[in-house]
Amino acid sequence: MSVLALGLNHTTAPLDLRGRLAFAPEQLTPALRGLRERLQRHLPEAALVSTCNRTELYVAAEPKVVHELVRPTLDWLAEQGGVSGSHLQSHAYVMEERAAARHAFRVAAGLDSMVLGEPQILGQMKQAVRQADEAGTLGTTLHQLFQRSFSVAKEVRTATEIGSHSVSMAAAAVRLASQLFEDLKQTQVLFVGAGEMIELVATHFAARTPKTMAVANRTLERGERLAGRFGAQALRLADLPARLHEFDAVVSCTASSLPIIGLGAVERALKQRRHRPMFMVDLAVPRDIEPEVAQLQDVYLYTVDDLSALVQTAGEKRQAAVEQAEAIIDAGVESFAHWLDQRAAVPLIQALNRQADDWAAAEMQRARRLLARGEPVEAVLEALTRGLTNKMLHGTLAELHSTDGQERERLAQTVSRLFLRQSSRSPGSESR
Repeated sequence: MSVLALGLNHTTAPLDLRGRLAFAPEQLTPALRGLRERLQRHLPEAALVSTCNRTELYVAAEPKVVHELVRPTLDWLAEQGGVSGSHLQSHAYVMEERAAARHAFRVAAGLDSMVLGEPQILGQMKQAVRQADEAGTLGTTLHQLFQRSFSVAKEVRTATEIGSHSVSMAAAAVRLASQLFEDLKQTQVLFVGAGEMIELVATHFAARTPKTMAVANRTLERGERLAGRFGAQALRLADLPARLHEFDAVVSCTASSLPIIGLGAVERALKQRRHRPMFMVDLAVPRDIEPEVAQLQDVYLYTVDDLSALVQTAGEKRQAAVEQAEAIIDAGVESFAHWLDQRAAVPLIQALNRQADDWAAAEMQRARRLLARGEPVEAVLEALTRGLTNKMLHGTLAELHSTDGQERERLAQTVSRLFLRQSSRSPGSESR
């Protein structure tokens, strides 16, 4: 099998394009089933990884057809986002074999993230594997690729200081807020959403003990659970427009496919606040906050791409950690490539075993007939071994007789290596 990795990320595509091609967790399984129907002639293995920074497809198929899958797969992905195939291709990458494996390992280890070493991507990749398994598109090759990527990521985090040098999006958001407001203890903070990222951001803000915190979520029960952890109040998402003016800082990260905080709502909030500044962070892809909000004079709106500029690490230590991590990844890539090579020989091994079984069955049937006719056991055993030996050597001897020159010399060396191995034990050395 051959492996492909194709898609786009924060280094190749702008935020709005990434937003159009983002898949919510519950969309992954049906999307993969749709892709399988599109490519049903080849029935490839496929897994879909979608985060705020990337949308990637990992595909495994027979080497003779894998190149034929690139264009229809990219066209399918473009259709999901309602963009043209040419527009997507101008921002997409395609990697094969070792390069695809290396990319998967680097992503899992956090080396390809907007925030170096961020740990959330590992959980997102594990979710992608679960969804592919549920869709019936995982397969042995991709299962092996992802399990090895998880092992490599664990070794990178254990053996290097990648994680210790990373600054999360949550920490970056708090740093920005502290630059705008003189004292975060006097601010009122609203979190929109109740997922993992909002929980992380809320943890960082809570450490600065703001005046009040609130959580607005589409499902009130889930919002109440998160709010309870931080002593915050819970709001219904429907109440957000009427309450928006109460908050100095708003951090939003939901799975909504459309913006949930519009320009008009923010304009009304500013008017009620008498134009006291508002700090807003949109961590969602697609966007939760309409981009036009950034043009308002008293609003400071930041996106995930903006926060990446704040993520800085110590130069020398960071470089040393990256080099060490890359060495671990190199070893993982070689191990996976070796496994793939071994897998390529499996059909031949299976065919050889089937043929050997057929020969043995034929000779056993012949031996039983001889025994039934009363032939001596020794003669039957001799005929059995001679028959098996002749069958095993017939093809090889025929090839040796039919070739000449350098080809015969190469074949003779191979035959010698396979059939003329010397026993490691001298005669009579077997245990008695």
